[in-house]
Amino acid sequence: MTLIKNGLVVDGTGKPAFPADVMIDGDRIADVLPRPGSPGSAGSPSVPEGEVLDATGCLVTPGFIDAHSHSDAYLLIEPDAPSKISQGITTEINGQCGGSAAPRLGAARLSSDWASMVYPGGDGPGPTWRRLADYRARLAEARPSINTVQFIGHNTLRSSVIGYDAVRATPEALRAMQDLLARELDDGGWGLTTGLIYQPGKYSDSAEVVALARTAAARGGFYATHMRSEGDRILEAIDEVLDLVDATGIHAEISHLKTSGRANWGKIGAVLDKIQGAVDSGCLLGSDRYPYCAAGTDLDVVFPDWAGEGGCPAECARLADPAVRARIVAELDASGRDWANVRIGGTWSDDTKPYSGRSVADILRDEPRFGSPGCLVCWMLERDACRTGAFFFGMSEENLQLICERPWIVPGSDASLRAPWGQLGKDHPHPRAYGTMPRFFRLLTGRVEGHAAIATREETIARMTSVPARRFGIRSRGVLEKGAFADVAVWREESFRDVAAYDAPHAFAEGMEAVFVNGALSYRAGRFLRAGAGRFLER
Repeated sequence: MTLIKNGLVVDGTGKPAFPADVMIDGDRIADVLPRPGSPGSAGSPSVPEGEVLDATGCLVTPGFIDAHSHSDAYLLIEPDAPSKISQGITTEINGQCGGSAAPRLGAARLSSDWASMVYPGGDGPGPTWRRLADYRARLAEARPSINTVQFIGHNTLRSSVIGYDAVRATPEALRAMQDLLARELDDGGWGLTTGLIYQPGKYSDSAEVVALARTAAARGGFYATHMRSEGDRILEAIDEVLDLVDATGIHAEISHLKTSGRANWGKIGAVLDKIQGAVDSGCLLGSDRYPYCAAGTDLDVVFPDWAGEGGCPAECARLADPAVRARIVAELDASGRDWANVRIGGTWSDDTKPYSGRSVADILRDEPRFGSPGCLVCWMLERDACRTGAFFFGMSEENLQLICERPWIVPGSDASLRAPWGQLGKDHPHPRAYGTMPRFFRLLTGRVEGHAAIATREETIARMTSVPARRFGIRSRGVLEKGAFADVAVWREESFRDVAAYDAPHAFAEGMEAVFVNGALSYRAGRFLRAGAGRFLER
């Protein structure tokens, strides 16, 4: 038995905070006991002997749910999930943007950053599993400290069956993808995700995605999508999602809602109205968003479509051909992209590492030897075997505020877990990996400079807890109530803040005092306690 006493409870339902003690028995909340004199109190409770955590001066809330995460593979390397649990995250929703850790059949590869890591039981870089059942077995051995919800990625399915070629799926290939998805869902997959700007999903047509979504819907699965466009054709991309939902009846979520590129910032009103209408009609569940104005992905997304076909191995071969490389450089230089808004992220060689955190324009200004943006990008990707990461500053702060005003927006980091040590400490991640939850809380409650408050403390915490739990059907989590699973965060409201920055991203959030996962104290004042109490959650 554990007692968290003297805290101010915000129970995740949206109702006002109240002074109360929280009692944990095993993996469940045994009771929430309002203190004498507070509404609903019934005198001093009788508490069995056990561990006591004094939460004086702290909020006691449900653990936070990261509604859009990419930690599938990294949970095997750093099962304590340091960057996530230190900001109060107790459950992640993984397998997003069409890319999941499993299945890995045929030509399917892990994403370049995942593939570069050495996993427990492996002799070198790369995965030690193939199917979701294999991954689950590895995860159980790793004993993660947080819970995971695992989606199955469309890109993963397609590459497992078809590979990375720019071709339309034959009826036979589509049936094979559907069969593979069905088996993975039966083994614990939560649903289907798409990343329709990435390879090879970008080569699919709407009929292919609808067919797979229908397979997921038949098994009670959910759908989350990185849409086919978040910029010039964003309204058409939303229509594609709504048509899919109408055709399949699946519960759907639009991932990391944004209007990318200055030319598209003015579309925000039409975008929000279209989605609001779908939410009001019950067609869409809503959307998630990270509270930053830079996206983070691989630098090779700037390549022309033809140059990116086939992924990293094919890209590297093209860069090795002088004539093809010259064509890539010419098209990049003629693209009209604002290279001041492209900042280098994670790098993988000694030659490129000094440039992490710097923009392409700044590097060219200081080192004109590179000649042009296209030359620099190709040099960088060649040295890193096409694995270079990048941050793209193409979003509006004003639009971020407008997006977050909508009550159906929940926080999603769009980031893998990280740690400032070991294999993961060599990377240069987006600061959202460490700071999404405190920054989301501060943004909505008016604690970020230049942003007015748009929600109460209680409403904001509900969006970080019970709203995503209900949205994705995660039972008995996201609330502090008798009988719920004891995922609990204890934190100091005024000092809860993000510290990570684009040029210094490996910095833990401040203000989190303690985190319980399934009743086990897993984080305490800067210490990762290796409790290993996280679970692979099933519908």
